[in-house]
Amino acid sequence: MTDPSILHVDMDAFFAAVEILDDPTLAGKPVIVGGAGDRGVVASCSYEARAYGIHSAMPSVQARRLCPHAVFVHGNYHRYTEVSAELHEVFSSFTPVIETISIDEAFLDVSGARKLFGTGPEVGRLIREAVRDRLRLSCSVGVATTKFVAKLASEAAKPKATRKGIEEGPGVYVVEPGTELDFLHPLPVEALWGVGPATARKLRSIGVMTVGDLAALPRDMLIGAIGSAHGAHLHDLSWARDPRRVEPVRDTKSIGHEQTYAHDMHDHDELGREAVRLADAVAGRLRAAGVAGRTVSIKVRFHDFSTITRARTLPAPCDEGPELARVARLLLDQVDPTAGVRLFGIHVSGLGEARQLSFESDQGWGPASAAVDEIRRRFGDTAVGPAAVVGESGLEIKRKGDQQWGPGEERAARVVEAPALREDGNRGPGGPDTMGG
Repeated sequence: MTDPSILHVDMDAFFAAVEILDDPTLAGKPVIVGGAGDRGVVASCSYEARAYGIHSAMPSVQARRLCPHAVFVHGNYHRYTEVSAELHEVFSSFTPVIETISIDEAFLDVSGARKLFGTGPEVGRLIREAVRDRLRLSCSVGVATTKFVAKLASEAAKPKATRKGIEEGPGVYVVEPGTELDFLHPLPVEALWGVGPATARKLRSIGVMTVGDLAALPRDMLIGAIGSAHGAHLHDLSWARDPRRVEPVRDTKSIGHEQTYAHDMHDHDELGREAVRLADAVAGRLRAAGVAGRTVSIKVRFHDFSTITRARTLPAPCDEGPELARVARLLLDQVDPTAGVRLFGIHVSGLGEARQLSFESDQGWGPASAAVDEIRRRFGDTAVGPAAVVGESGLEIKRKGDQQWGPGEERAARVVEAPALREDGNRGPGGPDTMGG
């Protein structure tokens, strides 16, 4: 039987760790990366903060109650992407078979690296050493025969936060072939991908507390309790059946930006200006990726957290800000904002290869968009932009990752006149991890 060769590498408290790396005075303190305002959320926190029960997606108000002396840092997404690029250089030095899951985690298939670097567990330890030496950061590595088990193994490899201090984890946790069920079955059933709070409640109602309890259920009984596809999927996972391979290329299905506001917006004019700002940012990302999209959708979340979406499919793919803003405003006309809008977003899907336009082209906004891209490339994002997004400090361009975890206190003070845009993070099974490990 061959050694396990699928690795899941996950950085430890990534965003917080980068902030501490850049500012050593934060070392040993309960550091929280996220929005410090009333509507902010925790994106990541140091293990010192986790000892107080703080975790990702927790409202910042609650985090401050748990740890009044916590140090809030708004975060720098662009800095995190720089470090992430270095991290992937480390990965690439061991194997080309890398499936990026988020900015701070990836699956690696190192079966082809045995002759150069040794077994899967040995490669895991070498990667961890390289991350420590080159990035001065720490990561945890799970090693197994399947992606699902490797992901859970990386959690077992991590440090643990306690009020008595930080307990170092093994760093590399290996689930040897043939021992998968011994590892899986004692875990809480919530460890399975696809078991959220609602599914967990259903499973607990029929006596399922652990993965082993679920595995012991007859397949038909599980399907009857939670549905055909979902039940079959969870039953397979509970028996460590996960046929998915490490896929180096993952197609982007949509590109978008969302913004949570420090104060509710109540009229179409305010939202219209935000539509211009978000559309400009989304269009820039589409062009940078060399794609255009046909379906424009908006997302509106009201003060009571009720959320609606509206969408329109265009006759041809689009990557131009003014056109996206025009469509978004038409969709906004279908929405009554008087109750108060706390979040607004624009997304473009149905992506395909963008049409190449030259500066001499007379087709639509193509030449102007190309000129804007070139000016921003040479002089920075705030060198040029739509007049509608001019605020007290000049052009307030939306950048990917800008304050994506909610308004901070400083920004909230002037958000009424010039609302800023922030992009919400989201984590699904095996998806982006805003906690940063």
